[in-house]
Amino acid sequence: MTEAVDHPEGQGHAVTPQRPLPPATALVPEHLEPIPVIDTGPSFAMDTLLAEERRAHELLELATTPVPSAALRQLDKVSRRWLAKWENEHLAEIDAIAERLERPGAYFLSVNYEWACTCRVAAAPDGRSARLVRVLDWRPAGLGRHLLAARVAGRHGRFVTLTWPGYTGVLTAMAPGRFSAALNQAPMRKALGFYALDWAVSRRRVWTMPHPTPAHLLRSVFENATDFADAKERLTKSPISTPAIFSLAGTKAGQTAVIERTETDARVHVGAHVAANHWEAPGWRGRARGQQSAERAAKMHGILPNLAPDFSWLAPPILNARTRVAMVADAALGRLVAQGFEAMQPATLPLDLAD
Repeated sequence: MTEAVDHPEGQGHAVTPQRPLPPATALVPEHLEPIPVIDTGPSFAMDTLLAEERRAHELLELATTPVPSAALRQLDKVSRRWLAKWENEHLAEIDAIAERLERPGAYFLSVNYEWACTCRVAAAPDGRSARLVRVLDWRPAGLGRHLLAARVAGRHGRFVTLTWPGYTGVLTAMAPGRFSAALNQAPMRKALGFYALDWAVSRRRVWTMPHPTPAHLLRSVFENATDFADAKERLTKSPISTPAIFSLAGTKAGQTAVIERTETDARVHVGAHVAANHWEAPGWRGRARGQQSAERAAKMHGILPNLAPDFSWLAPPILNARTRVAMVADAALGRLVAQGFEAMQPATLPLDLAD
């Protein structure tokens, strides 16, 4: 593991000119609903499912419609075998969720890892704290409309995770008085040089990995890490099943880092930094995920980490057809603002949550 203090500029790529769009909030329809906030304990995945089971079925329907039922059942079998093979600590929980749903897809979606994201960690504009700016892109429609905020009473303090009913991982969360963090998908290894073949090789490699998924590691960090330094240590050194990029902001202005990870190695970029879906670490190579990864990163460098729930800063290429969640969090204040998106428009009312 190596550590550096740097301020990259999106690998030197120029930003593609975009046709100006009105701010996202100018498009807010009157019928939007608020993001549900659910108070729960360590069993938040099952608790959110029980509280919002209708949403879970709608999401599974939207996410799995393109996949034949027989294929989805086979994907579930493979996913469960992998979880069982390596004695994943969340297997019993996922079993219970699958039994409750009584339909294929629960196992596959629990380990699925196919999204793009853009993040920034930086000091607050007043210099008194650290903030995380996070935009999540994912292909399945409905993830923005059915977004939940689970306020979890964890073992070492409360945290708020932006999630979906029955989802066992953590992708985006804030722990008041401790830290905020988010997970980005890392670049795909170029094993053979063709996308489909490289994807298949990467999936096969996962089968050999006896480590938790990055989303389950991030959940463990929010459940167990006591502060920024502890979270940084765990995200840097804990083995994972798949390469990942973690963005981390503590409570003090100087407590910010982006942690680029392979399964067992790490490159840590300390200070104000941006993460998208390509490597910034010198010498690391891979196929960037999502669309316009370098351009998204370059655009994010200019975003101020303001805790304003209007999201007027959200514009292409950071905002795109697959954008599902936007969030800004400040763990020192114990406050986050968030909104769900679909089709480049707001899909929920803004959430302004102080814990």
